[in-house]
Amino acid sequence: MNDIDRDDDRIGIDEDRAEGSLKQTGGKLKEGAGSLLGDEKLKHEGQADQGEGKLQNAWGSVKDKAREVFGDDDKDR
Repeated sequence: MNDIDRDDDRIGIDEDRAEGSLKQTGGKLKEGAGSLLGDEKLKHEGQADQGEGKLQNAWGSVKDKAREVFGDDDKDR
């Protein structure tokens, strides 16, 4: 990995945080569509997606904090 790639990783947020946020947003849309259409299954799928997104976002936050506290020495890359 070159220096530019490492710099991009340090500037941005963890990939899990980004994906988790997107999953939460998609879940909200799915839940809303289910409510609007009277589709309970779709509504519950949206709620489940939101929960998964929250967990994934939290995991990304933990990883970001660990990098902040312990540093990112690129040993795992």
